[in-house]
Amino acid sequence: MSFVGLSPQEERRMLDAIGVERFEELIAAVPDAVRLRDVLPIPGPMSEIELRRTIGGWARENAVDRAVSFMGGGVYDHYIPAAVSVLASRSEFATAYTPYQPEVAQGTLTAIFEFQSLICELTGMEVANASLYDGATAAVEAALLARAQTNRTRVVVAGALHPHWLAVLQTYLGAEAVTVVADRGGQAAPEDLQTALGGGAACVIYQHPNFYGLLESPAAIHALAHEHGALAIACCDPIALALLEPPGDTGADIVVGEGQSLGIPPSFGGPFLGFFACRSALVRRMPGRIVGETVDHQGRRGFVLTLQTREQHIRREKATSNICTNQGLLALRATLYMALMGKQGMREVAELCVQKTHHAARVAAAIPGYRIAYEGPFFREFVLECPIEAWSVAREALADGILAGVYLGRFRPEWKRRLLVAVTEQRSAEEIDRWAAALRRAGGVR
Repeated sequence: MSFVGLSPQEERRMLDAIGVERFEELIAAVPDAVRLRDVLPIPGPMSEIELRRTIGGWARENAVDRAVSFMGGGVYDHYIPAAVSVLASRSEFATAYTPYQPEVAQGTLTAIFEFQSLICELTGMEVANASLYDGATAAVEAALLARAQTNRTRVVVAGALHPHWLAVLQTYLGAEAVTVVADRGGQAAPEDLQTALGGGAACVIYQHPNFYGLLESPAAIHALAHEHGALAIACCDPIALALLEPPGDTGADIVVGEGQSLGIPPSFGGPFLGFFACRSALVRRMPGRIVGETVDHQGRRGFVLTLQTREQHIRREKATSNICTNQGLLALRATLYMALMGKQGMREVAELCVQKTHHAARVAAAIPGYRIAYEGPFFREFVLECPIEAWSVAREALADGILAGVYLGRFRPEWKRRLLVAVTEQRSAEEIDRWAAALRRAGGVR
């Protein structure tokens, strides 16, 4: 049934029914600063040929398909094996819905179970789910779990958390409930976290590697959190976890992250995949759904939805989650990627990221006027201080078919000369040299 009025008379009847005079009254709460007053310039009607030509032209404006990408900040240009898209595009996966009926959904349930198992192995945790939209909302759900578990409301955040993730946390929890501890030299200082934890906090949230690409000190952060009765929440990159010590091994209570780097293309910012893993003691408060292994009445191995804590399945006041999707197709892509790459393959990808990123950093630091902003150990990206506004450097590089990095001035005005540069296994030595040449030209170095 359509509730969209097709004529002025239908719209009038709907407005009368809900008791308002004009449609604009329904959006009065939207600030004028973000309101679009002009009529959208939508062309048409078009023939199919015209429509394909128009939309194709728009698609070709996206530089990522033809440019060399050094962009990062949460979305990375990793190689995706061809088999990932071929297998994930099979109709039984592409059109599958939530696997409520296990007798007809064993394929989907098996894939989700494998995803959970692989995430547990990467994170060093005991249980994982497969039901989160992206890394930012996974961090929010972790904070909500911690608040419910500890009966505390305040959340402490290490300052080098991704700014977008921090904004999502503040939106969900309220800015007054989020205590942000500024970083020192790009990393969290344990003594600063110690001070912030005084007075009671539900959890400490930190990112490892952090937004600047730097490595934190997980064991120290976990110990501090537990000393104050708070939960330790690690926000991790799954590629980095193939090389770094799993947070679960050093005492993390919850590990969350963004799974885009596991076989999911950038896709103009989504859809992506959040992962969530925790200690088994917290499983009853875990959001989303969990697939478990069982046997049927003939003793044959099978899979079922073991726990579903969303409000559609249990009484609203008893629900711990309102997540209404399992992100099954994207979890499948991640599962296929991890299975195809294997433990050694993922480790090699991580090692190549480290080697190539450090090579690029050395090359950039040798260019007059440029310097690496933070001295700590870094994984796949680093912050580059430019001699001029970083946006000008990025514009110069784009003219040469290179996406030079993320302009950090968009987050803070004092960062206007900074680029966040990511180097994945896809970047070649020749591409790094081209990137460096663009930096030289932009900085006036001949």
